[in-house]
Amino acid sequence: MTWRQFAGCLLAAAACATCLRLPGLSQSPAPPIRFEYRPIPFVLENSVTPRKHLPETMPGGVAVFDFDNDGYPDIFFTNGAEMPGLQKSSTKFSNRLFHNNGRGGFEDVTAKAGLAGTGFDIGVAVADFNNDGYKDLFVAGVYRSTLYRNNGDGTFTDITAKAGLAKPDERYGRLWGVAAAWLDFDGDGLLDLFVVNYCIWDAQKEIRCETGGKPDYCHPKNYQGLPNSLYRNNGDGTFTDVSASSGIRKYVGRGMSAAVADYDGDGRPDIFVTNDKLFNFLFHNEGAGKFSEMAFDAGVAATEDGNPVSGMGVDFRDINNDGLPDLFFTALPDETFPLYLNAGKARFDEATHASRLSLITRKMAGWGAGIYDFDNDGWKDIFVARSEVLSPDGSRAGRARQPNSVLRNLANGKMEDATESAGLLARPPMMHRGVAFGDFNRDGRIDAVVTSLGAEAELWINASPSANHWLDLDLVGTRSNKDAVGARVKLVTRKGSQFNHVSTAVGYASSSAGPVHFGMGAETQAERIEITWPSGIVQAISAVPADQVLRVVEKTQ
Repeated sequence: MTWRQFAGCLLAAAACATCLRLPGLSQSPAPPIRFEYRPIPFVLENSVTPRKHLPETMPGGVAVFDFDNDGYPDIFFTNGAEMPGLQKSSTKFSNRLFHNNGRGGFEDVTAKAGLAGTGFDIGVAVADFNNDGYKDLFVAGVYRSTLYRNNGDGTFTDITAKAGLAKPDERYGRLWGVAAAWLDFDGDGLLDLFVVNYCIWDAQKEIRCETGGKPDYCHPKNYQGLPNSLYRNNGDGTFTDVSASSGIRKYVGRGMSAAVADYDGDGRPDIFVTNDKLFNFLFHNEGAGKFSEMAFDAGVAATEDGNPVSGMGVDFRDINNDGLPDLFFTALPDETFPLYLNAGKARFDEATHASRLSLITRKMAGWGAGIYDFDNDGWKDIFVARSEVLSPDGSRAGRARQPNSVLRNLANGKMEDATESAGLLARPPMMHRGVAFGDFNRDGRIDAVVTSLGAEAELWINASPSANHWLDLDLVGTRSNKDAVGARVKLVTRKGSQFNHVSTAVGYASSSAGPVHFGMGAETQAERIEITWPSGIVQAISAVPADQVLRVVEKTQ
C-alpha cells in the first residue's frame, strides 16, 4: 500500500468515526449551490467502432464566448468524425455554433458561420488573436487543426494555411492536437498560441486491448507521446513555430490540457500541462522567448507519493484568496483529483488530503473542470465533468458513466461534495467530457455547459437560491492584447480580498471567454479594484457598486 492509499484510508476512517459531521459540511438548511438542467440539441459523435480506436474516447471540447458582441455568451461544440478515415462524412459530425438569443434559447447558426469543420476535432481555444474586437477560434484535432478568423459579420474564415499553422512537423509529420491555450508570452500585445499534443497514433496499427474479455480502449502507455507546440504571433495574421527555440519542444509527454497563470508573480505568463500517466509539465516563462520546465522543482510533477497520474482537465486559479494561483486537475479512480496550493517562492504544496478532496474524489473519474464561485460567497468552488475512459459497453460499463459534480469551497481549507444538493443527479450518469462556463442569462450566476459522448449536451443553469452579490469585470486592453488575457485583478471589500486573472483556457479541451467573475457575499460594494495589465500598467478603481458587469478599458499610461 502506498502512502497515498494509506492516507486515504485514514481519512475515510476519520470521516466514518465522526459520521461526516465535519465543520461546515452540509449544515445549511437550503442548498447553497443549485443547478437546473436545460436541453441543448447537440450530440457529440465519436464514431465508436469494434476496434476501439483511441481517438474515439477523446472528444469533445466546448467553448463559451460572445462571437457577435451582443452581450450574451454563445456556445461552440467540437465534434468527431467517421473512424478510421477522420472525415466528417455526414452532418451529424459537424461542429456546431449556437447563438444565444438572450431570451433563454439558442439558435444553430453553424451553416452561416462556416464552422462545420472537416476532420476529427477535439479541443477549442478562444481569443481575439488579431485585436480587431471579435473573438476567433482555434480548433485542435487529430492530424489537423484549424484557425478560424471571426469576420465580425456572423461568419468565420479558415485561415490555417495562410497563418502558417498547417505545416507538417519536421519530425513527426501530422500532430494530434487535443487542446490549446492563448497567451502573450513575450509581452508584445499579441496573443500567441500554445497547442497541447497527445500521442503518435496510426489507425492501421491500432492495438487490441480487452477489459474483462471484451474489447476496450488501450492504456496510454501503449502509445508514444509528443512534444507540445508554441507559435508566436507575428502581428500580420501569421505565426512562427518557436517550439524548439523556446525550450518547449524538448519535453515529450501525452498532453491532455493546459492552463496559464503567472504563478511566481514575475509579470510573465507560465504554462501548466497535465500528462496522461506521465509527469506533468510546468513551463516557467524566463523572458526573452525562453521557458524552463520546473514541475519537479515546484512540486507539481506528480502527487505526493511520487507517481504520475492520469492528468486530465486543469484550472489554474487562486482558490484560497491568498493572491497566488493554485492548481486543480482531474484524474481517474484511485488517483483522486489533486489540488496544489501555491506556497509562494515558486513552490506548491499538495492539499488534496487536507482539503478532503482525497476522500471525496477517490472513486471519481473526471475530464473537464473549472474553478468558479458558483454561490457568490466570495470563495471559488469547482465543477467537474465526470466519467471514465472505459468503454460504456464494456465489462465495467457501470463504472464508465458518472454524474457531473460540484465541489463546494467551505472557506476553511475544506471542500464538500455538493453533487446531490446541487441537483446534478437530475440527469442520468453519462460519458461526460468537456465543460465551459459563462453567465448565459446575465443574472450574475455562473452557468455550465457539458458534452457527453454519444449523448445530448447538458446546459446547467445556475439557480442557486443565495442572495449573495457579485461583480463582473469586462476588461479591454489597449497597450495589452484586446482580450486582456494575462491581466491580474485584485478586488477588495470590507470582508477581505479576492484575486483572479484573465485566461480563456479551462478544463479539458475547452475554453471560456467572459468577464472576470467575483462573488461578493453580502457586500454591496467593492472598496477597491486593482488591475495589473499585461503591459505592466496598474489601474485602480474605488467604490464600485456590486451586481453589474463593469467594462474597464486599459489606460494608455
